[in-house]
Amino acid sequence: MSQPIPQPPGVPLLGNIFDVDPNNTWASLKKLSEKYGEIFQIKVLGHTVVFVAGAALAEEICDEKRFRKYVGGPIVEIRYAVHDALFTAFDHEASWGIAHRIIAPTLSPQALVEHFTEMRDVASELIVKWKALGNKNEVSAVGQLNRLNLEATVLTLYGKKLNCLEGPEHPMLKGMEDSTSEAMKRPTRPGLLNWLVYGSKFKTGTKTMRTFAKEMVTHRKENPTPRQDLLAALLNAKDPDTGTALTESQVIDEIVSMPIGSSTAPALLATAIYFLLRNPEVITRAREELDSVIGQGTGEFTHAHLAQLPYIEGIVRESLRLSFAAPGFNIEPIPRAGGKDKSPVLLGGGKYQVAHNQAMIVVLAGVNRDPAVFEEPLAFRPERMMGAAFEALPAGVKKWFGNGKRECIGKHWAWQWSMTTLAKLLMEVDFEMVDPDYKLEQDGWFNLRPVDFNVRVKPRAS
Repeated sequence: MSQPIPQPPGVPLLGNIFDVDPNNTWASLKKLSEKYGEIFQIKVLGHTVVFVAGAALAEEICDEKRFRKYVGGPIVEIRYAVHDALFTAFDHEASWGIAHRIIAPTLSPQALVEHFTEMRDVASELIVKWKALGNKNEVSAVGQLNRLNLEATVLTLYGKKLNCLEGPEHPMLKGMEDSTSEAMKRPTRPGLLNWLVYGSKFKTGTKTMRTFAKEMVTHRKENPTPRQDLLAALLNAKDPDTGTALTESQVIDEIVSMPIGSSTAPALLATAIYFLLRNPEVITRAREELDSVIGQGTGEFTHAHLAQLPYIEGIVRESLRLSFAAPGFNIEPIPRAGGKDKSPVLLGGGKYQVAHNQAMIVVLAGVNRDPAVFEEPLAFRPERMMGAAFEALPAGVKKWFGNGKRECIGKHWAWQWSMTTLAKLLMEVDFEMVDPDYKLEQDGWFNLRPVDFNVRVKPRAS
């Protein structure tokens, strides 16, 4: 017999509207997952949303024979900026398949080998900048890595140097911040208020991002190149199945979408730096591996070295687990019997049931720290993410990039950038917290990043 899904006590008419802070939605959901466990629900203004925070249930609802990506809430809102792009397309829209088949080959592990040197060298540029700051510098870890990520994304995917590591912050960063924050908040407000009070912020952020994308297209057209990168595919390739090319608007949509998607990577590495500083023995072991494989200041770091760094790989995976930099994703049941079967959907072998069309959100803050899977789930232990120990983990705790056919198309780019950048940082610089008593706090919109985490950076001690 099914049991009720836990729900916090609400208030009349408004339900659980006060249980989720619209200014820090994911922190609220993390707190609720810690209190209610593997599954819980809230009701706001008559609408029910179910959250899955346990590894076993997360794995179950990632079964693509029963469930699919749900495009709703903030994802629908950001369609204002990117329309039916890869991240935002509805399941029935043909545009997703067309764009996916055009883009995927340019973001495969094999294709990205060609971009390793660019990723490595851009990281070197940031390190050179840091080394010139002096010993009393204070920098925002995520702020600096956001700049680095945008520089690397634009260079590797669109073939253009932004030179945004220094000077005023690039407008694209604020455009992404304003657009994604508005997309998260708009579902919590009355539509009239969104239009009258907050509409201009959303429009301005969107205009900034789309203007940036048009500049990428113009630059390529004015500077022809044999380079076969993502931008070349967007502009010139045709879908191998239908022979369809992307429209000009669709090209802009995808150019805008990529930096938004890649913004989880700097959030991941900024949080990884925090975990490393709290666990200095991990830094020591990582450097021993790096010095053994590459050489301390003597060898050239190449793409081939990435496959020889299992402990660095474990650090990245464990940081993904504990940072939940991409904080969750949405799932819904696939309509059954052509939409005629409206009986409840059973979860957990019948332990729970949800409506036939119930949207569910996987909360990785809960899934990734499920005590049924991880011993001491709050501890930072890279070794549990290596070799046989990692292979033995259930699939439900490896959903850092989403699930199935709608999994993040840029996951290989994000992985290579994260591995390359973290290795460079560990090889060449030391960090220390500006506030030695800093405790990790996180916020974010389509990502999750450390708040007010400032560090001092200096050349690595011999």
